[in-house]
Amino acid sequence: MMKEDAGRIAADMTDALGSMGWATEVFAFEGKPSEPPRPEGADIAITLGGDGTVLYAARVIAPLGIPVLPINLGNLGFIAWVKRTDWRARLSDALAGRLTNSERIMLDVEVRRDSERIARFSAMNDGVVSGAGLAKIVNLSITVSGASLGTYRSDGVIISTPTGSTAYSLAAGGPILDPDMDALLFNPICPFTLSNRPLVVPGKETVEVYVEHKQREKTVLTVDGQDFLSLQEGDHVYFRRSEHRLKLYCAGRGSFYQVLRAKLNWSGGPDA
Repeated sequence: MMKEDAGRIAADMTDALGSMGWATEVFAFEGKPSEPPRPEGADIAITLGGDGTVLYAARVIAPLGIPVLPINLGNLGFIAWVKRTDWRARLSDALAGRLTNSERIMLDVEVRRDSERIARFSAMNDGVVSGAGLAKIVNLSITVSGASLGTYRSDGVIISTPTGSTAYSLAAGGPILDPDMDALLFNPICPFTLSNRPLVVPGKETVEVYVEHKQREKTVLTVDGQDFLSLQEGDHVYFRRSEHRLKLYCAGRGSFYQVLRAKLNWSGGPDA
C-alpha cells in the first residue's frame, strides 16, 4: 500500500510542480539500490515513505546541502512529520520560504582493523555494535576522545545523534535529546552492571568502541538499521560528528515537542 501511495503522490506532486514551472526527477527504490540517486543541483528534496526513507536519503543528500521535506507514508514518523494529506500545503510553505530548516547532525562511522580502514558509513540516527548470536552478550571497551569509560559487558552499545535519540536508544532506556543539540549519545544495551548508564557527550568528541578478544558471540555493526558489517576481535569502531548536516524542513521551533506529545501520547496532565 505504501508503494502505491508513494507512486500516486509522486505523480500528483510532479504534475503540481510542473504547473508551477519546476523541473522534477523521481527516484524510487525497494531495499538498497546498487546505484544511489545523484540529485546534484536540486533546490529541494522530497521523501515519500517513513523515517527509514529519510535515513536512506540523508546519506545521499546531506553532503549536497539540499533541504529535505519528509512526507510520512509510514506509521510512527518522528522524522517524517508531514502527513500525507497535508503535502500540498507543506510543499507550498517550503517553496514560499515559510518553513524553517533544522540542521541535523550526521554520524561518521569508521571501522579499522589492523590499523587499516576497512569500512566507512554515514548515519543520521545511530550506529550499534552488538552481539549477533542468540546469547548476545559481548565485551566492548569504550573511550571518549582517548579517555577510557571502561569495558562494558552487555548486549551491545548504541551511539546516536540527537535525532536518533528517539529511535533504538529510546527503546533501550536512553534520554531524548533536542535534535538541534550539538551532542552525541552513548547508551549501553542491557548492561550487566547497574552503574552503567547512558552518557551525553559534546558533538566534538570521538567515541571509540573496541571489540575485546575471546568473545563468546560474533559481533556486528549496524548503521541506521540499513547497513551491516561483521566485526572481528580487535576491531576499532570510531563514531564522530560528520562534517555534513542534513537540512530538514520543520514547521517551527516547537514542532519537535509537538511531535513528542503526539507520538508518545504525552498528556501533560497528572496522568501523563
